[in-house]
Amino acid sequence: MDTRKRYDPFLLLVICIFLSLIETTLATVQERHLYKWEVEYMFGSPDGVENVVMGINGQFPGPTIRAKAGETIHVELTNKLHTEGVVIHWHGIRQLGTPWADGTASISQCVINPGEKFTYRFTVDRPGTYFYHGHYGMQRSAGLYGSLIVDVAEGEKEPFHYDDELNLLLSDWWHQSVHHQEVGLSSKPFRWIGESQSLLINGRGQYNCSLAAHYSKNPTVNGCNLKGGEQWAPDILKVLPNKIYRLRIASTTALASLNLAIGDHKMLVVEADGNYVEPFETADLDIYSGESYSVLISTNQNPKKNYWVSVGVRAREPKTPQGLTILNYLPNSVENLPDSPPPVTPQWNDYAHSKAFSNKILATMGSPKPPKNFSRRIILLNTQNKINGFTKWSINNVSLSLPATPYLGSMKYGLLHAFDQTNPPENYPAQYDVMKPPANPNTTLGNGVYKFDYQTTVDVILQNANALSDNVSEIHPWHLHGHDFWLLGYGEGKFTPKDEEKFNLKNPPLRNTAVIFPYGWTALRFVADNPGVWAFHCHIEPHLHMGMGVVFAEGIEHIGEVPHEALACGLTGKMFMENNKH
Repeated sequence: MDTRKRYDPFLLLVICIFLSLIETTLATVQERHLYKWEVEYMFGSPDGVENVVMGINGQFPGPTIRAKAGETIHVELTNKLHTEGVVIHWHGIRQLGTPWADGTASISQCVINPGEKFTYRFTVDRPGTYFYHGHYGMQRSAGLYGSLIVDVAEGEKEPFHYDDELNLLLSDWWHQSVHHQEVGLSSKPFRWIGESQSLLINGRGQYNCSLAAHYSKNPTVNGCNLKGGEQWAPDILKVLPNKIYRLRIASTTALASLNLAIGDHKMLVVEADGNYVEPFETADLDIYSGESYSVLISTNQNPKKNYWVSVGVRAREPKTPQGLTILNYLPNSVENLPDSPPPVTPQWNDYAHSKAFSNKILATMGSPKPPKNFSRRIILLNTQNKINGFTKWSINNVSLSLPATPYLGSMKYGLLHAFDQTNPPENYPAQYDVMKPPANPNTTLGNGVYKFDYQTTVDVILQNANALSDNVSEIHPWHLHGHDFWLLGYGEGKFTPKDEEKFNLKNPPLRNTAVIFPYGWTALRFVADNPGVWAFHCHIEPHLHMGMGVVFAEGIEHIGEVPHEALACGLTGKMFMENNKH
């Protein structure tokens, strides 16, 4: 008797087709999130004045990435720049398990040199509104940025309802090149390029003219002679009446803090930096460089009218006109300009307005709560200083100067002479007067690392102070890579242990960027639970360029194999070459 199993040919055919479908589906999902990008300089007219901008595949701003939570992104990046390197930072993505994909030159990876390729592979683990940008030199200021939107995972729903959504990417724009800016910042005497010429909404602005000129009482304000199709024409927000729209708003400005408002429409804030917040209503929204929000608006106003969307400068004396576009109620023609002038941006130095808005941002019910106690606290004093006559920004009197070998590689492979092994200062002298310019303005360069024990709770107190000039204390938005932190609170003047009584441990929001107000302090708490080396820095591009940042490290022993192409420079590159010889 033949005991060999007999298989039904039809069943085998069904199994083969089923496996083929699975394979095709997986390939389709992977292909859907495979991007091949070329970064290059190109001519563009973001605000009506032709200039050189950084683009991706001929686009400015760069292409929008959209994925679902839990999916993996693959970006094959080719550097088509002729004379400079490039990296891309995925702002707000924590890079769990892939610290080398964070995109920070000299920290997580080597610069991608002209003609070279590098593949970023990482998982987007949480839904939210994010963006990406260059993180080498001042390439964000040159236009290297774009949106990254993460939807809820398959089968899940957002905790709020909306009918459709719109995306607003905010930025500022200069007519002089980014290289001109960099040279000025590094000159003696210091040469400041000044405020931006225009504000851009989705890469579009208007220089030397105003869409709302006919409301102005100033006869020198010109109207914009738009014929249609111009690259600098406003990106109109088209909506249907009686719907709910989600506006995803992100600021990739190089310098400006902004305020956004929509004529005759309230906004319901529901998300901040990829985290849900307790919904609250506001007429206008302050947004600092590096922050992102989602707001809901109801298109319940007069459907026969259109309405202004305005963006204005905050926290600096505004020498840049408002950025404008139109909320276009369909089927109205966009040529029907709003009846009223654009919303007025709050006074630039009305910090009470800014603080009132910031204090309304609280975690929604069910959000993770912070640990009640901290394991370690560092206090970071933000000051402007001098080194041999050059103007710098410093933290605890150290101005960051990055090493040639990325920290991730040198720490992973024990190359201790690759950077300064001296522990950076965890506080500043008790007698320092934060209300006056530094008595001794001289500072030092450094590249030491704050090393945290894995899984411990860390408190960071950001302490603001007076700059080199009398009665000047600037706003600084600080961004932490690789983590979210609980924003425990803000305070005035010099932080003391007694200020801990003001900490919000009940429902502090989770953020990745937090502002420190003039002459005040901001308290943050996070858990050092993401193995890697992470930048923590002021997100104002010139300030970081002038040394306003620190480096955190944790759990290096838990990092797996790092792709060699991420570390093919400096001492790690040399080490790999020598190992390959044997």
